[in-house]
This record gives sequence, C-alpha cells and structure tokens, in this order.
Amino acid sequence: MLNKFFKIIHNKYSKLFGFIFFLRYLITIFFISIVLFLVIPNFFNFDKRIETIKGHLSNSYKLDIYEYEQIKFNTFPQPNIEIKNVLINLDTDTEKLNVGRLKLFPKIFSIYNFDNFKLNKIVVEDSKILLKASSFKTFIKKIFNKKNKQSFNNLNVKIIEKNKPVISIENIDFSNHGYKMNLVTGSVFGKKFNAEIKNNFKKINFKLLKSGFTAEVDLSSKQNLDLISGVFKSKILNTNLKLNFDYDTKQLNIYNSYFRSKNLSFANEGSIIFYPFLDITVKLLIEDINTYLIKDIDLKNLFKSKNFLKKLNMKNEINYKSKKFKNHLIDELDLRIELAYGRMNYIKKLSIFNNSLNCFGNINFLEDYPLLFFDCSMMLSDKKQFFKKFSIKETKKKSNSKFYFTGNLNILNNKINFKSITNNENYKASKEDLKYFKSNFENLLFDGSFFEIFSLKKIKKFILEIS
Repeated sequence: MLNKFFKIIHNKYSKLFGFIFFLRYLITIFFISIVLFLVIPNFFNFDKRIETIKGHLSNSYKLDIYEYEQIKFNTFPQPNIEIKNVLINLDTDTEKLNVGRLKLFPKIFSIYNFDNFKLNKIVVEDSKILLKASSFKTFIKKIFNKKNKQSFNNLNVKIIEKNKPVISIENIDFSNHGYKMNLVTGSVFGKKFNAEIKNNFKKINFKLLKSGFTAEVDLSSKQNLDLISGVFKSKILNTNLKLNFDYDTKQLNIYNSYFRSKNLSFANEGSIIFYPFLDITVKLLIEDINTYLIKDIDLKNLFKSKNFLKKLNMKNEINYKSKKFKNHLIDELDLRIELAYGRMNYIKKLSIFNNSLNCFGNINFLEDYPLLFFDCSMMLSDKKQFFKKFSIKETKKKSNSKFYFTGNLNILNNKINFKSITNNENYKASKEDLKYFKSNFENLLFDGSFFEIFSLKKIKKFILEIS
C-alpha cells in the first residue's frame, strides 16, 4: 500500500521534485557567487585605485585626501573600503582634519567598476582638528552641510585664538541620514550635550545634559557668506535670555536683548569687535536687581587677571531705576565706564530721594595695589527724605546743602584717603577732620568687601557717627 502511494506521487509530481532538487544547485551556486563577489576585493590593491577614490571624495564630499597610511577592503559587517590615518585638507585657512579611520561604503557594483565609482555613504571615525576661531564657520560648512550621506563618530574640535585654547568640543557624533539624522551629540566643558538641527541648519536646539541649560538658535533666512544673523534663546534653570544678533568673523552685534531671573533683570544692546583688538561696547538697562549679587563679586580675583584686562577695550553704559516698592539705597543710576590698556575711567550719577551724587575718576588695574580715584559732589535737596531713607530723624529744615570730596580708595587693602572735603557753607575739612573721616569710613563702612560700602545699616552708622 505504501509503495503504491509513493509510486503515484512519483508519477504525478516527478517534474516538481526534479525542479526543487535542481534549485538547490542554483542556490548553492548563487551563494558561492555572492561570497566570492564580496571576498575577492580583499585581494585587490586599492593603492592603485586611490586616485579614483580621491577624485570622487573631492567632487561629491569636498574632502581632499592629503595623505594616508593604509587602505584595505572589509567584507563584514558591510562591504567597505577603509583608509587609516588620513589627513584631509578642508580649506586653505583651516588646519587639516586628522582622521583615524575613513570608511567608504561603495555602491555594490562600484567595487569592480572603478570607471564609474560611486559611494552610498562615508563614515569618519576618530578624527580631530585644531581650528582658529575665524575658521570655525568655514569648517561647519565644509563638514556638516552636505547632501551626500555621511557620518562622524568621535570628532574632536579644539578652537584656538593666537595659539591659546578657547574651547574644546569632544566626542562629537553626527549623521545627516538615518534615524539619528541631524542629531549632534558630544561633550563640552566636561558635560555631554545634544543638538538637534532643523530646517537645513536654520534652527538649532541645544541641550547641555544634567545642567539645566538649554538654548535655541533660529537663523534668519537671509544669510550671506560674511554675515550670520538670527535669534538666540537660552534657559539656565529659572533664568531666561533672549537676544537678536548679527555676526561675522570680526564683529558680533547684539540688540533686542533681555535677561530675566529671580535676582536680576535687564535689557541690553551692544557689540563685540574681535579684530584687530577685542573691543566691547555695551548699553545696559537694569530693571531689577538683588543687591546681594553685587556683594558676592570678588574684585581680588578680577585684579589678578592683569594680562586679560590689559588687552580689553570696553565702553559700558549702565542705567538703573528702582521700582517704587523696592527698598533700595539707589533710586536711579547712570554709570559710564571706559576701559583701555588696563586703565578705567568712569562717570557716575545716582539719585536717592531727589538727592544726587555725581562722581568721576579712574583706576589703573595693572598696578600692584590699584587705587580708585574719585572726585564727587553731593547735593542734598531734601535732607528730611534723605535721612528718612536711613531711618534717622532730622529736625533741621534747612536744605540745598552741597558737599564736595576727593580722594582715593585702596580696594585690596580696604583703605581710603580723603584729599579734601568741603561744602557750600564755607566748610573745609582740616587735616584732623580728614583723618577723622578716614578712620570712621574704614572702621564702619570699609571693614568688609568693597561693595559692602553701600549697605544701608553701615551708612546709617557712619552718618550717626560723623553728624
């Protein structure tokens, strides 16, 4: 019975089974052919084909191979041509890109047909470059703004200015295709970051991980080769910053800017000129400030940065108007500062309940013990309101008293020297009076940091002592 069954199957389906058994030979031949197709290139001498590869990289990826150490073919995990220790020339104004491994993934038939050599994608691994700050923009365009598929794994960029390091961006990973398309990861200042690029590099969202810092750059659609403009927004914990900017290789202009935090709010505009010298111009309008921020400023560390201060040129205009419900010492402030070659000149005007204090002077930060020289006048138009500010009773109704005082402050040693003190009532301080004012000022006002001079409690003690 069983034999009869097999006989029937053999008579009816012999051709089908014969075709299936024939297919196994075809599959074997096909498999062997594929293996040979992928393995044979391992024996090619790709050094002889390097000029073709160089030409394609230059034309399609704008990458010019300057020199390399070794080139070989890898079958697994995906057929690719690997070039080791490559120097790539990006532009005449930038350093060469030093690449540990450059992997080229050719179209399948390009492996054998170098007359029509084409690539699916390239992967740049373990690369580094040293850049001048002025070349960073060119580098970004050369590397990231490509239409052909490419990826960077572990790219390290160090930016320098006058042979001194400015910033290092490490372990950068980037791909312009796939599920991680236009997502840049890496680390800066020892912190990992993510940056998402949108709208053909017109919008960048940046996040510094585990720091609470995020930023967004929205570039203007009207860009040219020399100018980058747009809007910058950032958030650090509960602090917000927004500004418009125009930037070229020589200057950064900032406008429509505002800063908001719990302890400080201000609007500002200004410019930073990078070449030929660093020159900063800032106009600052302070809307609200916690005075404890000022007290925490460490001037001693500032004075240690003499080399930096020597190179810095700055013009600042700072304005402030206190809100009515704020119990601040200063109602209004207009401060103008000019700094050049380590020497600062200043003009200060402030108001306390319709009573004004005007000062001008200078300080040389390059000296071992910098002296802040001052020449001031103070008009008490309303003594009653002035003393009320310090919770001091004033019974005299006389007003319009004007005082003049000159001298200098030794900020590091907490010392003051009065050169002269006079008023509009023919009072002129004697030497003994000047010593008296000096002693009380240093003991009552200048017994801490410089900015503690503006403490309401300390000023009250000083007024009561000399009254």
